[in-house]
Amino acid sequence: MTPHELDRPAWASLTSRHAGFAEGDTRARRYRPAIVPFAASADDSPESLSALGALLKPGETAVLLQAGAIRLPASLRTSRRAEGVQMLAGGSFAPFEDERVMQLGPADAADMLALARLTEPGPFSLKALDIGRFWGVRENGRLVAMAGERMAQPGYVEVSGVCTHPDARGRGLARLLSRYVAGRIAAAGDRPYLHAFATNTPAIRLYESIGFVLRKTMQVAVIGRDEV
Repeated sequence: MTPHELDRPAWASLTSRHAGFAEGDTRARRYRPAIVPFAASADDSPESLSALGALLKPGETAVLLQAGAIRLPASLRTSRRAEGVQMLAGGSFAPFEDERVMQLGPADAADMLALARLTEPGPFSLKALDIGRFWGVRENGRLVAMAGERMAQPGYVEVSGVCTHPDARGRGLARLLSRYVAGRIAAAGDRPYLHAFATNTPAIRLYESIGFVLRKTMQVAVIGRDEV
């Protein structure tokens, strides 16, 4: 059976719509580390795993996200493993407007990074805006919620970075922004999808309630090469 392109979403992204942000070759690639830490091999062949190992310098880390077991070359170690879920839009998302939502840009990057560090929605950096659009809600000048786009493959764009400041939780802002970003992705002709840790039941229930369905169980690993 031919693997689905979202089974290795980083590989599919880095060999298509985000090829311009890639380091590596035809066997393994990663995003430039300043953008996001995702890396991937084309498959689990010895040649591809060796190429994956060659991507990381001593002391560097990366994140693997894929369906099925994660295999590594002897040169790499795993510092963390977890199970995740990949969810795909089960129907159409219509774009809509909301006066609370504003598009974020480079001037907002520091506030976005601060919110991400506080809430830990997943890998995030000051360069996140290089690969996707983000929107947020500000209250009294403070960024209290945001969501945006991350990986992109032909026909698909990932919803990512969904987070809300602790002071603003319980008011539906994560729901609002998830629907808003999904609507913008759909309006551009792509199908939204997203990831969550399998243990994050509240987030999974939220995404199910707005129209996402489980596509696949995913494996996540933080990998690295030891200092020498």
